[in-house]
Order: sequence, then structure tokens, then C-alpha cells
Amino acid sequence: QVQLVESGGGLVQAGGSLRLSCAASGRTFSTYAMGWFRQAPGKEREFVSRITRSGSFTYIAASVKGRFTISRDNAKNTVYLQMNSLKPEDTAIYYCAADLDGTGSRSSNEYDYWGQGTQVTVSS
Repeated sequence: QVQLVESGGGLVQAGGSLRLSCAASGRTFSTYAMGWFRQAPGKEREFVSRITRSGSFTYIAASVKGRFTISRDNAKNTVYLQMNSLKPEDTAIYYCAADLDGTGSRSSNEYDYWGQGTQVTVSS
């Protein structure tokens, strides 16, 4: 079992920054990959970023590349999503997810556990 709790969302003006955190508990954090997804109103859930168990390899979706960075601190059981130069189209609920068996995936179907989500709203 893995429990995930996101935090750090909020309201920010376009061009601003936020850092999302996802605190994990349960199974040893360093044994599974992590991902971030987002879902805007009326849209399907969208892949944002993933990171491998050790943090050695990451992948960022093209829509946020150059603006978002994923990282993890295995000593703190936490994965982060640093979001810079935010745009109104980044407005969504952001979810972290745990992939117990793989190296992280762009497909939400590959993830085993999900957090409850944190709202990010970017005003123009």
C-alpha cells in the first residue's frame, strides 16, 4: 500500500511559479517510480512528468518542457514539481501517482496509486 498526499497548489498570476509536493508513505519510497498528471475541467487526464526510482532519469511533456521540473528526495519520501512561467492553460488539478513495477510511464494506466490532487489556478 502507498499513500500519496499532494500540496502546494493555489492561485497564481501568469508568469508566476509554484512548487508542488507529494508526500508518500507506506512502501519504501525509493522502490517505485513517480509521475505527475493534470486534469483541466472538461478534459482528460494529461501526463506531465515522470521520474525513476533513483531520480536519475526524468521525462517532461512537451507542453511544459523548459518550464516544469520534476525531482525527488528519497530521504524525505517526497516528489516535487517545480512550475515556472505558468500560463492560464496550466490551470488544472494536479495529481501525483506511484508506479510500483516500472520506471514511470506516460500512461496513467501504468500507475498503481494516486493522490487526491491539488488545484492550480493561473490567472491571466
